[in-house]
Amino acid sequence: MTAKGHKFPLPLSSLENKSSSRANRSAHSVTAVATPQTATQNTAQHIVQNKKRQDVTRTSASIKRNLPESVLAHAPSTRARSESDAHHRDHHNGHHKKVMALPLALDAPRRAMVARLIRQGVSDQRVLAAMGSVPRHQFIDSGLVAQAYVDASLPIGYEQTISQPYIVARMIEIMRNGRALKNVLEIGTGCGYQAAVLAQLCENVYSIERIKSLQELAKKNLRSLRIANLRLHYGDGMLGLPQVAPFDGIILAAAGMQIPEALLQQLAIGGRLIAPVGERQQVLQLIERTGIAEWTKAVLEECYFVPLCPGII
Repeated sequence: MTAKGHKFPLPLSSLENKSSSRANRSAHSVTAVATPQTATQNTAQHIVQNKKRQDVTRTSASIKRNLPESVLAHAPSTRARSESDAHHRDHHNGHHKKVMALPLALDAPRRAMVARLIRQGVSDQRVLAAMGSVPRHQFIDSGLVAQAYVDASLPIGYEQTISQPYIVARMIEIMRNGRALKNVLEIGTGCGYQAAVLAQLCENVYSIERIKSLQELAKKNLRSLRIANLRLHYGDGMLGLPQVAPFDGIILAAAGMQIPEALLQQLAIGGRLIAPVGERQQVLQLIERTGIAEWTKAVLEECYFVPLCPGII
């Protein structure tokens, strides 16, 4: 759908239908993982620990055999994860990013999550690798760690949630559309998980959170990961960041009745915006900017998000 000859402010409802062939192409493109001791003191302990490591290795190897080679090629190895100072080089944009260390006990659930995303239709190999590298358990309450890699949203406090892995991967895959992304804007930092995933795929990620206590939580969660290309902002996400715009991609983690007009303005020509829209019945919408005053809209699938609210608290 397009809008021509209109000046801002431009409500999303003013967007008109484009040709069905372009809409079909858009829909097709977005539809389609020890403390040192003496040798005498440690002998018995090492035997037990080695057996446990062998059991975990066999479990991980079993899951690994079920994943595509292309995903495994992007995912960090067990050896790399065990080295706390190792760094991952993103060959696509030349930026260094911290390798996300995962406890071996959570390695199997993480790989199972990636395998599930593949079955659910996520096919972008770089998105799958990013989902597999970010430690989701680090962004939730310690009492919920056992549920960290299940396909469900989880509470993070302040009446907010961390989105289910599928919707995070799905929205990022749609927004990315196989492109190299320079500047991306996230509305709703939450606990920081989605921002960490985005940072593995984009040159620069800017994330806005309106709840000060939640932004502080995100900072705490992200601190140990040392992600250099992620910038957190406290403010009204509905206003965007005009001082940094335009953005190649914009992703909203909360649902409004329509897309904020300021965000439409800040989307680069050729850029994609993905957002939930609606109140009780919500759908994912994809907005593409095709010209100075031209946008297209595609309705993708049903979803459920917390409401998008103005102002700061």
